[in-house]
Amino acid sequence: MYPARELSRLAARKATLVHDIAGRRAQCATAARQVTRPLAWLDRVMDLWRQCPPLARVAAVPLACLALRAVVRRRRFIRAGLRWTPWLLGGLRVLRVVFPGRRTPAST
Repeated sequence: MYPARELSRLAARKATLVHDIAGRRAQCATAARQVTRPLAWLDRVMDLWRQCPPLARVAAVPLACLALRAVVRRRRFIRAGLRWTPWLLGGLRVLRVVFPGRRTPAST
């Protein structure tokens, strides 16, 4: 049916594909582990949050808002960045309309 040489070539190609698939599978497993690491941290935080008494939960929200407000007040550059970000993004959008032919390699 098939010559021995072609069968040998197909067997070698199959072995190469199996090896490539195993490598990609290992890469996917590593990437999945890295992606789920923050989710595990979030899960632990949620468990701690559920263990808090209800009154502590009610008090935690305003305290967190006050703490965030104090941090943003001290960090003027953060506040300025948050204030000017919409303007900067709008300017970039205008530039993209004015110069439509220029594309980065990543966007093609």
